[in-house]
Amino acid sequence: MTELKRVVTLPQIVFYGLGNILGAGIYVLVGKVALFSGNYAIISFLIAALTACLTAFTYAELVSRYPQSAGAAIYVYHGFGKRWLSVLVGLLIVLTALVSSATIIRGFIGYLSIFLIFPDWLVILLVLSALGTIAIWGINASVKTAIVLTLVEIFGLLLILVLGRQYFLELPDKITTFISPNTSDDMNGIMLGALLAFYAFIGFEDMVNIAEEVKDVERNMPLAIIISMAIATLIYVGISTLALLVSSPSQLAATDAPLAEIYATITGKEPYLITIISLFAVLNGALVQIIMASRVLYGMSSEQWMPRWFGVLNQKKRTPVNATITVVGLIIMFTWLFPLVSLARATSFLLLIIFILVNLSLLIIKIRDENKFSGFCIPIYIPVFGLISCLVLILSG
Repeated sequence: MTELKRVVTLPQIVFYGLGNILGAGIYVLVGKVALFSGNYAIISFLIAALTACLTAFTYAELVSRYPQSAGAAIYVYHGFGKRWLSVLVGLLIVLTALVSSATIIRGFIGYLSIFLIFPDWLVILLVLSALGTIAIWGINASVKTAIVLTLVEIFGLLLILVLGRQYFLELPDKITTFISPNTSDDMNGIMLGALLAFYAFIGFEDMVNIAEEVKDVERNMPLAIIISMAIATLIYVGISTLALLVSSPSQLAATDAPLAEIYATITGKEPYLITIISLFAVLNGALVQIIMASRVLYGMSSEQWMPRWFGVLNQKKRTPVNATITVVGLIIMFTWLFPLVSLARATSFLLLIIFILVNLSLLIIKIRDENKFSGFCIPIYIPVFGLISCLVLILSG
């Protein structure tokens, strides 16, 4: 079987990861988080960040141990030794990517409607066909496209923070309003918001699924995961804080284009610039999900856990063409069928289940292998806390 092409560098994988993490989450869901947690949305984002970062460290060690495209499915196999469980995890990962991409495209439609009104089915079909074509064209072209789009979306988020910098002067007077829940209902809302905010932090787990295309993967992939999560967390805390300083939770919850709402309030101008940037950002998230899901199907096919048809590569571009076409077709179906919030919550639940199994796998591997591994290694208590935090978030929903 023809192998994937190892061309992705450390800076490229950082931007690839950032593009996925920053993509739809903060551009689309900051208002929906406020719908549940109200003025305490910042706490929801911090809880979600802690949960995601703990498991990100688990992934960082596992990808250093097992740098293969099927990611979590491989990790669970090495932990539990059960082929059926690994196949199930792999299919859950693909399903998560499908649902997440559908969420992203729903967000794209929300921002596009500020400019133009097209039938949803037409937007879905055209956008996903274009992204599928880019993904098939080659990993180098795909990652370079993702880098350009990531730079655009980072610029958009930093632009919002810079334009709204004067609002941060009000933070000392309002901070207690944002971090002092008083009732059990407040806490319930915070946890429901955290479950939704968790969606904004996912993406690091997708990075490992292009491990076979990354140079010096045992070193570069763990570093890229940590760098990407650190940058994303800082930006998210800043944006969620500014959102609450600028708008009320009810205003944020009422819009499908929350950053456009914030931009308009801050500048007093029509939010055309940030809307254009948001469109690029949302597309970037969808592109990365398509690449990830197709690589998982390819990796499972390589392990003979899925039909060989999914392992067929384009001989010139060395990309999994059959898997990519399948993924795009299924995303189109999901986008047509379900609304945005339902899709985002479903994505969070599915990923939390996967993260529980991945943290358990690393625990089993570390206990069984003791100190035999010399690569990137984390203390054993990190997957323990990662496991607990995922369970808490699931039970809170």
